Amino acid sequence: MRALTYHGAHDVKVDTVPDPVIEAPDDIILKVTATAICGSDLHLYRGKIPTVEHGDIFGHEFMGIVQEVGNAVEKVKVGDRVVIPFVIACGGCFFCQMHLYAACETTNTGRGAIINKKAIPPGAALFGFSHLYGGIPGGQAEYVRVPKANTGPFKVPGTLADEKVLFLSDILPTAYQAVTNAGIKQGSSIAIYGAGPVGLLCAAVARMLGADRIFMVDHHPYRLAYAQATYGVIPINFDEDDDPADTIIRQTPGMRGVDGVVDAVGFEAKGSTTETILATLKLEGSSGKALRQCIAAVRRGGTVSVPGVYSGFIHGFLFGDAFDKGLTFKMGQTHVQRFLPDLLAHIEKGDLSPEVIISHRMSLEQAAEGYKIFDKKQDDCRKVILTPGSSEIPAVEPELNSAVPAL
Repeated sequence: MRALTYHGAHDVKVDTVPDPVIEAPDDIILKVTATAICGSDLHLYRGKIPTVEHGDIFGHEFMGIVQEVGNAVEKVKVGDRVVIPFVIACGGCFFCQMHLYAACETTNTGRGAIINKKAIPPGAALFGFSHLYGGIPGGQAEYVRVPKANTGPFKVPGTLADEKVLFLSDILPTAYQAVTNAGIKQGSSIAIYGAGPVGLLCAAVARMLGADRIFMVDHHPYRLAYAQATYGVIPINFDEDDDPADTIIRQTPGMRGVDGVVDAVGFEAKGSTTETILATLKLEGSSGKALRQCIAAVRRGGTVSVPGVYSGFIHGFLFGDAFDKGLTFKMGQTHVQRFLPDLLAHIEKGDLSPEVIISHRMSLEQAAEGYKIFDKKQDDCRKVILTPGSSEIPAVEPELNSAVPAL
């Protein structure tokens, strides 16, 4: 089969690799019909995530048709059309029983990413995301072995196009968890740091849940313009405004700050000179710039929600400020499986149209070029989806969703 493989930082290729086979009774083999490049994939692409090995297959956003099933698989059958959650969960361990699927204790053979983890088991295995998370081959391929198929694969109706349901695999439930963790409801105010795919879908979810004011901070004008036109956000370009939190606070009643804030940027946030030096010297693992802004922008008693990936040490966390303001922090990988039925219902009712953020449609054979375009933010790239089996697909720009006027 053909698959996108890693050959070093900024070096990925579509190669011919062995077809996957059933390895456990509850495995399935999936024929991939659509997959996507995620912002988290760029951390791997840039060589920022440890234990990524030569030849590893990337991709954790994918869907397709069940091609083969193990003899213990009961929840799906050959021919079913399914979306695959990026989190691999067993469904029966202590954490899965609490619907905390990203904390599954049984699926990850890697050590996990916690530095000071003591004896606790690592969190769940993830598709295509380094050997810290199990080294499971990912979905930017023609076929994928999907473990724990009685818990993961989620059947979707044939009446909905792949594009409408593909993001159920990761970024839509990630955005939904982030926004609901932030406590957003009718009349709330929210600030979203980062206008990438997750940030954009956070704006979509916040709008659906009735947020009154949505501030969005980024430094790519095309992303901010799209978010303003599509979701009615109040855009702030941090290349032009060196303290977005102050600007946000001044536009809230009583200058209290927003009710909740989402850090959809993570550890590769554009930080200070000091942080750049510390990261180069391996004295810290993440830039704390976005997180400090979130702590500053949220009101007392508010919530900082962090779907953006962080690793290692952070310079200048300002924990005293968080204590003084009585903040709640909620963060971590997404418990994808718990949200899928409700999110599918929202898509079917037209409450959410996640596919509108797609800017580039390409074939799997064009995946290396897709990574380059997405990484360099070329051609006003917001989101790249890949289709296996075609030699070339011209990128098609969807029309802006202007149902929500700019504020």
